Amino acid sequence: MEVKALVFDPKEVKEPLAVFLFEDDWSSLDLLGEVGQKVKKLLEVENFKGKEESLAKVSLLEDGTVRVFYAVGLGKREKVGQDTYRTGAGLLAKRAGKDKVKSLYVYAGDVDYKLSKALTEGLLLGSYRFDKYKTKKEESQGVEEVFIYKGDEEGIKVGKVFSEAQNFTRDLVNEPGNVINPITLAEVAQRLAQEYGLECKVYDEKQIQEMGMLALYSVGKGSATPPRFVHLVYRPQGEPKERIAIVGKGLTFDSGGLNIKTGDYMRHMKMDKAGACAVLGIMRAVAQLKPDVEVHGIFGAAENMPSGTAYRPDDIIRAMNGKTIEIDNTDAEGRVTLADALSYASELGVSRIIDMATLTGACMVALGEYTAGLFTNDDEFGEELLKL
Repeated sequence: MEVKALVFDPKEVKEPLAVFLFEDDWSSLDLLGEVGQKVKKLLEVENFKGKEESLAKVSLLEDGTVRVFYAVGLGKREKVGQDTYRTGAGLLAKRAGKDKVKSLYVYAGDVDYKLSKALTEGLLLGSYRFDKYKTKKEESQGVEEVFIYKGDEEGIKVGKVFSEAQNFTRDLVNEPGNVINPITLAEVAQRLAQEYGLECKVYDEKQIQEMGMLALYSVGKGSATPPRFVHLVYRPQGEPKERIAIVGKGLTFDSGGLNIKTGDYMRHMKMDKAGACAVLGIMRAVAQLKPDVEVHGIFGAAENMPSGTAYRPDDIIRAMNGKTIEIDNTDAEGRVTLADALSYASELGVSRIIDMATLTGACMVALGEYTAGLFTNDDEFGEELLKL
């Protein structure tokens, strides 16, 4: 999908047109003149109220041509933020793609950098699909081009970088364990570094042991595919304003080990690598945006499998920092691998470490499936993260 900024007259658009409307203000339809009044009546027939996360499609015949309109609800004006536009744009992309729309015009009022970025992200994230392994793919491959009325070109550019990095991350997370394992995930990091000009070091199982990363090594030694440790670096031109590390959990598949999961709980454990995949997505975006901050992307990649060489409950292993860990349950492997990754990151002289992990199902029990848990020793920085 190509997203572009364009100045156009909504009255003259013959392609499908999407209009973002507040719950208490539909004045944007006035730009369509008499057609706008007809669209308003059709939306009322559809019982469209303009509520947040609502969407309606109406069509009317004008001068022998069928014109298609999408109304995207934003909710009450005083409660609308960037996420509202992002979510609405995502719903729009999904619906328009389903309707086999190729070109789409979007009117969301006067949009600045932030709203242009949010709209672009929503459109590209909403059109995401992972169907590379389907024998028969859907006929429609989604909307091909979108024109945002008076969009901010820089906002669109940055939104594209962010959303493409997220979709790249989604692709990696969705890859099955027979495609992405510790070795192939490290190879993805190497290709990423080569393409975007990043530094990359990959440590194999022998080097991992020599570095004292026996926590990571122990988790991965039950698998036929040995673990890997990956360190990516982005360095800006000139002296960096700050040095930070992004650390991710990279269990390419988690069977639970000897404390093996039951079928329902083992399903989808290809996604236990999401933290490491997010690190790769972030490093891709950082390399394109080129901030004046030095960023280290770090993860240990392992596969937690049961075998005669697997680590056991009651084992005592030593982490990179010299501390010992007694294993109570081999299915609590994430914090074990992160012990070494975080120890490694803490020796880099960075001012902040941001750790991302699918660490425990108990978080979903507490917060549900749509809310992530955040733990921090710096509340001010935590609030900054939540605002991104």
